[in-house]
Amino acid sequence: MVRTGAAARPTLAVIAREARVSVPTASKVVNGREDVAPETRRRVTEVLDRLGYVRRPRGAAVPVPSLVDVVVHSLSSSWTAAVLHGVEAAADGAGLDVVVSAGLARSRGCGPDRGRLQRLALRGTAGVIFSMAELTRSQYAWLEQHRIPFVLIDPVVEPPPRVISVGADNVGGGTSATGHLLALGHRRIAFIGGHRHALCGRDRLEGHRSALAEAGVPNRQAYEKYGRFSTAEARDRALELLDLPEPPTAVFVCSDTMALGVYEAAAARGLRIPDDLSVVGFDDLPEARWATPALTTVRQPLSDMSATGLRLLVRLMEGDRPDTAFTELPTRLIVRASTAPPRP
Repeated sequence: MVRTGAAARPTLAVIAREARVSVPTASKVVNGREDVAPETRRRVTEVLDRLGYVRRPRGAAVPVPSLVDVVVHSLSSSWTAAVLHGVEAAADGAGLDVVVSAGLARSRGCGPDRGRLQRLALRGTAGVIFSMAELTRSQYAWLEQHRIPFVLIDPVVEPPPRVISVGADNVGGGTSATGHLLALGHRRIAFIGGHRHALCGRDRLEGHRSALAEAGVPNRQAYEKYGRFSTAEARDRALELLDLPEPPTAVFVCSDTMALGVYEAAAARGLRIPDDLSVVGFDDLPEARWATPALTTVRQPLSDMSATGLRLLVRLMEGDRPDTAFTELPTRLIVRASTAPPRP
């Protein structure tokens, strides 16, 4: 149960969760609207009286709460900075205030623990955006039970069917990355993914394999590695690839930060990029432009994804459920200096 201190004024979001209704429904009761079922009106009224909600004079507008939360996997990455940039712009346009928090709940996943969810409810959040989250079944149930609207940005695993989420065209991005290397003449193309269970990595691998199959190039199992979205891990996996009897001439890497690890591995083996090894990343973070040579990568529209997620969250907060659960935004190949035809 959500509790408020004696001196605290409960928000309309807290009232709605205590009464097990949506915020718009609680607002209708407070405003004396007639289009509310009698039992629902009674339940909301009891909560209003019990928590000491101060009603405004009749006829005065009761605003929908303006506080939304954004839960990210880390505050130290440029990936998160791009996401927050999109949220900030969209929230400002919607007249919303944003609270940002970060942290991992489980050894493998990126979902908030129950205590974090409780704190969101206690401060009266009107809705939550989870970025790269891996929520459990019980966490989904808790959010539904407390009537907290939420949207997922780039979920780690496939969410339940009715959960609203936003992502990029990862299959198309993987196809374009490997297709670019094939067009340059490469036939020994390796793949370094993040986590094996990550939804985005599986889709990018699907696109990579599809491009190889379309070109009639056999897929080599020894050329598929996973680097846990870590620069150091990707460096180690790239060293393993470069030490094969027949090493790849090109590598498609599932993130720009991991691609930097491939750069390190190439330097450790005395190889030059792109003369001896072509590299394609994914994300188009600032690091891609700062790398030497500048990194060819697949741009996913992180700011647009999070801005879209915020707009969808506002619709949920207003009681309007989108027709489509998943919104997919297009990716685009950005060709820079890290790719070239293979040596003869």
